[in-house]
Amino acid sequence: MPASIGRETPPSATVRKIALRLLPFLFLLYIVAFLDRVNVSFAGLEMTRDLSFSDRVFGLGAGIFFVGYVVFEIPGALLVERWSARKVIARILLTWGMVTVLVALVRTPGQFYVARFLLGAAEAGFFPGVLVYLTHWFRYEDRAKAAALFMAAIPVANAIGSPLAGVILNVHWAGWPGWRWLFVLEGVPAVILGVVTLYLLPDRPVDARWLAKEEREWITRELEIEKASKAGAGDVSIAQALRMPRVILLTIVYFLSVTGIYGFAIWFPTILKRATSFSNLTVTLLAALPYVAGVMAMLLNGWHSDRTRERRWHTALPLFVGSACLGCALAFSSELGVAFVLMIVVGACTTAFLPSFWPLPSDFLVRSAAAAAIGLINALGNLGGFVGPYAMGFLRSHTGSFTPGLLVLLACMAAAGVLVLFLPARKDSDRDRAMP
Repeated sequence: MPASIGRETPPSATVRKIALRLLPFLFLLYIVAFLDRVNVSFAGLEMTRDLSFSDRVFGLGAGIFFVGYVVFEIPGALLVERWSARKVIARILLTWGMVTVLVALVRTPGQFYVARFLLGAAEAGFFPGVLVYLTHWFRYEDRAKAAALFMAAIPVANAIGSPLAGVILNVHWAGWPGWRWLFVLEGVPAVILGVVTLYLLPDRPVDARWLAKEEREWITRELEIEKASKAGAGDVSIAQALRMPRVILLTIVYFLSVTGIYGFAIWFPTILKRATSFSNLTVTLLAALPYVAGVMAMLLNGWHSDRTRERRWHTALPLFVGSACLGCALAFSSELGVAFVLMIVVGACTTAFLPSFWPLPSDFLVRSAAAAAIGLINALGNLGGFVGPYAMGFLRSHTGSFTPGLLVLLACMAAAGVLVLFLPARKDSDRDRAMP
């Protein structure tokens, strides 16, 4: 370590400087991304009636986003690793913003399906691309905290998006209902931020003129030492990485988890509306509470995971708690207040596991192999985002009750928690090398 770093700029100060410069902007981008992904859950409070969509049609349309999402997920992550994060992320923002605006024009089920598919294809690569991007800037011991601060945008987006959607749904400008304006007003910011990204987001530390020369050299060397110390990891090809049992297991874990996340996120406002008959604004305000709790849960779990350098149990426990609370909520469904409090915990748990989950691939992979693995896990895992909402809508249409669908979400979350514990534990002695 250069003397100047040790004397004048401690490593913690350099990491903090990087975090303060990059994470707020990435956080903002992910808020916009998540709003454009799940605003259909709030639009559904009105659009299903206006367009005469059944629960099955709405569930299929909401979930088909993730079919398009799969197609370009791995290429997007690889482009961030091998080409330019700045250019890839800017392109993604521009295209998904424009497609979101076009969703406002749908009138038939077919148009709804196509629009949601294209939106998924447009956004593909953003999330895994940012995760790969974080490995260019943060060491292993800082990565879960960085990921937590980035992914806290998920509950924050829901907390902000719920009341915002409630306000927009009440407008009727130019003869258009509020649900159409919801897509327009939440799509435009992505286009604007796509342009801003080209000017604000450096690709790697060597490009960061806001870091001192010694700071750039220190973080670059630290990351290179980390990669080089993972014995054999640099020799793993992309094809080999995608076939590794641990990568396949992580993909299954994420698929089951995402089934629970999006099954809950897409349908919770509708469940709440039908259970209470509250106004749209009241429903959207109440629907924000699980995500307010989720912000604190994510940050606390990510901080503690980095402090203890443990990932598996920090991933499994939120999933176990969420599934248990969902079961209790169903058992106490006649007690609306009790069930609602339990659902707040469920909503928090659907995101709390993420900061400790996503550093797991970089435990044993580096560079392009890690990027491809992250892309695969996110791509195939996000098919759960199709299964969860569709299963909820399908079972609701055939049984007249939300209970069977919620039981499916419960089982998926519990199974994900069990499976992640089959991963080998990372020992303290393995701090800077891959697991065998």
